[in-house]
Amino acid sequence: MALDLSRIRALCFDVDGTIADTDDHLVAQLAAVLDAVPLVSGRRAERLARQAVMGAESPVNAAYSMLDRLGLDVPLNHLRSRLRTAKARGADPARTRNVEAADEVPHDMMAGVQEMIAELAQLYPMSTISTGTAPRVERFLEHFGVREHFSAVVGSQTTRRMKPHPDPLLFAADAMGVDPAACLMIGDTTVDIRTGVSAGAQTVGVLCGFGTEDELLRAGAGLILRTTSDLLAVLRPSKDDLGKTASPEPDSDENTGRPGNAVK
Repeated sequence: MALDLSRIRALCFDVDGTIADTDDHLVAQLAAVLDAVPLVSGRRAERLARQAVMGAESPVNAAYSMLDRLGLDVPLNHLRSRLRTAKARGADPARTRNVEAADEVPHDMMAGVQEMIAELAQLYPMSTISTGTAPRVERFLEHFGVREHFSAVVGSQTTRRMKPHPDPLLFAADAMGVDPAACLMIGDTTVDIRTGVSAGAQTVGVLCGFGTEDELLRAGAGLILRTTSDLLAVLRPSKDDLGKTASPEPDSDENTGRPGNAVK
């Protein structure tokens, strides 16, 4: 393990694919569409859907990085916000119970993460750092009853630059009253890892989202975990009730599409 645990004073979590089970939700939606295609059904549809979703991670990261380098990330997010607001205002009240969230996809929380957050909140100040909007993340955290544990919810418009620029993590560190180098950035993509590295923080890559082990390590991840809740065993082993990874054992069925690597 390459982490210096004595340095860690605060935790910064990515949201989608790290504490929110975004990829499985997207896979289910795409699989439902593919299931209607002739000769594509059942497990094959799920496999193809997962390959498509997981394969899209690198191009998406590359797009974010390019926007950041060109200084277009902020204007783009302003435009997205205006479009989202306009769409919400025009939403049919009969078709949505929450007009403000008309453009949002409901996601589950990663298995074990709700309990992990409550335990780690006793030891560390915590923040979330997302390329989504802060209000959306706020609602997600409030829905699962964990908002009170986070000092800051950093979204796409919170700082002038978004991930992979270090600004979001620097903002979170300031809100938590710690040095950025004392933070641990936890995320599932190279964008998350690069954000932490560029801010001087330590980093953990998790394999429950969109990233792969190889690319997370190349980006500079100091530790790779199979799933986010495994962090509890690293930072507070006496409270790891499962005594092992919270994720299921690797499935030999190639249709799962899930990484089979344990904690390294």
